[in-house]
Amino acid sequence: MSVAPVDTPHCKVVLAGTIAKNLLAEVAEGLKQINRKPLLVGFLSSADPAARVYAEWTGKTCHENGFEFQLHEVDREELEDAIIAANNDNAVDGIIVYYPIFGNRQDQYLQQIVDVSKDVEGLSHRYIFNMYQNIRFLDPQNQKKSILPCTPLAVIKILEHLHIYNTILPYGNRLHGHTITVINRSEVVGRPLAALLANDGACVYSADIDDVQQFTRGQGLRKKRHEAVEKPGWTLENCLPLSDVVISGVPGDKYKVPLHLLREGAVCINFSSERNFSPEVKEKASMYVPAIGKVTIVVLLRNLLRIVQNRSDSQAEPTKSDEPKGNVEEAAPAAS
Repeated sequence: MSVAPVDTPHCKVVLAGTIAKNLLAEVAEGLKQINRKPLLVGFLSSADPAARVYAEWTGKTCHENGFEFQLHEVDREELEDAIIAANNDNAVDGIIVYYPIFGNRQDQYLQQIVDVSKDVEGLSHRYIFNMYQNIRFLDPQNQKKSILPCTPLAVIKILEHLHIYNTILPYGNRLHGHTITVINRSEVVGRPLAALLANDGACVYSADIDDVQQFTRGQGLRKKRHEAVEKPGWTLENCLPLSDVVISGVPGDKYKVPLHLLREGAVCINFSSERNFSPEVKEKASMYVPAIGKVTIVVLLRNLLRIVQNRSDSQAEPTKSDEPKGNVEEAAPAAS
């Protein structure tokens, strides 16, 4: 039997379910506007146990909150054709593929097959480009918001819930003054997360197995988007003592964040499927989020709802002669 996390005199333990409830209220309000149940189709083509758990959680959360969900288990050799069929099916509103499948560049290829108008994970090239370039909208009128990858966006929403964001500051500067270490620089979560945090004004140290990179928008936040520079010779010994927020997502059950390097009162968030922080983290951290899965799934539904809204807006767009002049994409400094 699992034991619920408990607070200590030094640390507030914040559970993902608590944060997810607030986001679900926002999703429920959006569903009222479209007055139907959007259909999400999931594809499971691997034996990865974490992928299956994620798929099961997705279905449960969908059905409990007014969405339709269909899970298709297909051989990986047939997955490409199955995705294309879902792209062409007008009844399908959104598509999610549970990775890893091949565990190599073939997975990246499959991410680009999903139609951008149905990509709830935000992994299509257009969305990834917008995220790294700090472009928030898809249209000149700034009505259709770009989609962000689910897990990095879930971490952003958690930081907002914890009031790490300073809402007095303008969008894009709301993490100004914060130093954050992200342990893991995967292309799926770690690197996008470092970019999003830096685009919101933080100084971010992205730590991977071999090196540390610093993500910032430059001195005084003068740049519209982040830049990344190498920190030769740096390790966690250099960046953890500087960081008031530490976010870790190292796969596997052996890795633990070295607690002796943590700054007293740091906020600690774990996005790995395993616990990257030992229980003693509560003796040093001010706030600790041990898992983020429930928030990630609600963000997935939020992305699906946004895709449906974007499509509805496209169908109601004015004729070409009536459209205002302007750039196709506009840089904006805020996470979605």
